[in-house]
Amino acid sequence: MENLVIELARYIIIILLTIYTLYCFTVFRSSDRKRQAKKFNKQIALLYVIHFICYLVLFLETKNMQLLILYMFQIAFFAIVLSVYKVVYRNLSRLVLNNMLMLLMFSFVMLTRLSISLAIKQFIIASVSLMVCLIVPLIIDKAKQLENLGLLYAVVGIGLLLVVLVFGRTQYGATNWLYFGGVGVQPSEFVKILYVFFIASLLSRNYDFRQIMKVSVLAGAHVILLVLEKDLGGALIFFITYLMMIYVASHNPLYLFAGLGGGSVAAAVAYKLFSHVRVRVMAWKDPWGHIDKEGYQITQSLFAIGTGGWFGLGLGKGLPSSIPVVESDFVFSAISEEFGGIVAFCIVLICLSCFIMFINIAMKMKRNFYKLTALGLGIVYGFQIFLTIGGVTKFIPSTGVTLPLISYGGSSVLSTIIIFCIIQGLYVRNK
Repeated sequence: MENLVIELARYIIIILLTIYTLYCFTVFRSSDRKRQAKKFNKQIALLYVIHFICYLVLFLETKNMQLLILYMFQIAFFAIVLSVYKVVYRNLSRLVLNNMLMLLMFSFVMLTRLSISLAIKQFIIASVSLMVCLIVPLIIDKAKQLENLGLLYAVVGIGLLLVVLVFGRTQYGATNWLYFGGVGVQPSEFVKILYVFFIASLLSRNYDFRQIMKVSVLAGAHVILLVLEKDLGGALIFFITYLMMIYVASHNPLYLFAGLGGGSVAAAVAYKLFSHVRVRVMAWKDPWGHIDKEGYQITQSLFAIGTGGWFGLGLGKGLPSSIPVVESDFVFSAISEEFGGIVAFCIVLICLSCFIMFINIAMKMKRNFYKLTALGLGIVYGFQIFLTIGGVTKFIPSTGVTLPLISYGGSSVLSTIIIFCIIQGLYVRNK
């Protein structure tokens, strides 16, 4: 009987998540607010059902009573967030909220499958983060001087990166962690938010050549520090964000093409200077020729994705632990193996739905500062997803960045929740 339930569960999850994903892209076909609200409520119902099925399967496989306690806490978490956020963020974007909770739900489920201790830590961090972010709409609404602090954002961001460069600890080839009493923090995850604010502030009122040169120098300082820390994934996110914000603010394609040309030259220089960049490129070009060493991680990822096929092996039936750093950088591979390609594709579409909403909100903002801020945060989020999924599928060399809201990591989860809440605050303010 248990095997039958587990076998049926994977197909039910595929059907339910597909319906949820369809609602993401069809909910605005009708301008009727009541119809939209019904679809949003159906999405939440689907979230609860998928969540229940996943934990039922995990409990049937492990008989671990801790899972039931964790499940009940998560149910309370979803209910509290949904009720409180609707009050604090009046007229909020329901789709952005629903998608954030759906992605967090998959994070909780997948981490529980991998390690219940990691799942508990992730759950606590997400709970605290969402409670702290209740002040975001108040800050956006009351602190009108936010757009006048561009240089302060830049100085604080550069200062934090300098501290990491001097005192940071190296992990997986990059010096981007600070430890306080055994607790690790990745400052670059928060600096990228300050970075967007700094560029938006300086370009919101003036985008002549002199101002763009000033922004470019300060942005370049951020990127160079990240390169010196060997955090090349972060450096790439910062660079692309700068490039797109400059282009949108100035409407001058010359800056875009000049930036892409300069970035290509910088990438070639980084390849020559840093051995771990050459290793990652080597693993990307021919992982099978280096399967026992440099290409081991990516080949295990491809094995997992291929083994899962379209319908997956079933939750708890795969071998995700064979992939190094599976809980953070390669969690998408584990999802593909156990839930299948259809579920993995739906998750990509949900992330895409968030990105489209971010850009849509940016386009509707009246003040340039808020418009550029929403755009920049959207680029940060969307490009990070591209780097993560592109890396685990061998579309591009692996850059070591996490999948927002799903991968394990306190700094990543907190910073992404802050990004979502800033977007919600901007949306509410504009409404």
